[in-house]
Amino acid sequence: MKIYSVAEVTGYLRELLEADSMLADLWISGEVSNLSESAAGHLYFTLKDEASQLRCVLFHRARLDLTLENGMAAVAHGRISIYEVSGALQFYVDVVQPEGMGILHLEFERLKVKLAEEGLFEPARKRALPPFPQRIGVVTSPDSAVLHDIINIISRRYPLVELVLAPTPVQGDGAATGIVQAFNTINDTEGIDLVILARGGGSLEELWAFNEEKVARAIYASRVPVISGVGHDTDFTIADFVADKRAPTPSAAAELAVPHRAELEARLQALNKALVAALSRGVEQYRQRIDELTRVLSMHLGNLLTISREKLRGRELKLGSLSPLATLERGYALVQHAATGEVISHIDQVHRGDAIEVKVSDGQFKSRVTGSKKGLQAWMNSFPSKKR
Repeated sequence: MKIYSVAEVTGYLRELLEADSMLADLWISGEVSNLSESAAGHLYFTLKDEASQLRCVLFHRARLDLTLENGMAAVAHGRISIYEVSGALQFYVDVVQPEGMGILHLEFERLKVKLAEEGLFEPARKRALPPFPQRIGVVTSPDSAVLHDIINIISRRYPLVELVLAPTPVQGDGAATGIVQAFNTINDTEGIDLVILARGGGSLEELWAFNEEKVARAIYASRVPVISGVGHDTDFTIADFVADKRAPTPSAAAELAVPHRAELEARLQALNKALVAALSRGVEQYRQRIDELTRVLSMHLGNLLTISREKLRGRELKLGSLSPLATLERGYALVQHAATGEVISHIDQVHRGDAIEVKVSDGQFKSRVTGSKKGLQAWMNSFPSKKR
């Protein structure tokens, strides 16, 4: 006979309970009692009715905005297991709501808590919408007024964009599966920049496909940003929480998806004005720089011209001192043959009777050679001597 330890028995019972699919996904109603809160923020309480009671625990991460009170009639969702340390049967709660809420609302809250814990709603993971999309996927019913509204709004605001319809039922049996398939189609289509998931308003039951877990995961897995435009302003679905952007209506989703042509034109005009102003400022700076360079260049040229003039004046003076005219001014004369213009510098160049031309400082005159005497001393000796 085999003897088991307490831990072996409680562990075996835990495995049996957790293997039961019904006990793993269970809604239980009862009255809250023995409510207490641990230092870590976990809630411990009991759900009881007239015949029995069940120990419950709600961990801090699943509490959200929950408020529980002793004596409160509640409905809780969770799983049954055994806490092996004490060997006690325990209900591990993930959602608890006041009694009287419909089952769909309770399921909505349960899935909301579950996906929030997994991080599907985290703002940090949500992507920015492309400012100028070229192709937009639309997941909606092909026969709905919603589709026509989206087409009209986008064609009016930003006609450059191309819409790619991924048709699907948006209500009733098979709607959730159709939405998932539509997202698969969009993900397999090249060039899609953005997805609009849209449906008009309706009751919780009519919008239920957008609260299905598989739809939420399809939105989460989308390779491009998703805008959820489901229902009216007051309608919230799980799809809204998972989507990268929530729009209050399908029409608002279309407006969020694309810029407005008039706004772009105004922006372009403003940019053009700013560009012209910047260019004008640049031209003014260049003009000022050119003026400054022109002034400096003029100053340098003036200095160079002054220096050149002074040099020229010096050369003129030097040349003037060497000029024959200056020599003539001192009483000398320039003698040339009248016929040939040859300058006569030696007496051998003339003979008696030659016509000559004599230039002095203020004019010239013609003469004829009547005689010649070679040598300056002979010429001086020709003059009679004077006694002193």
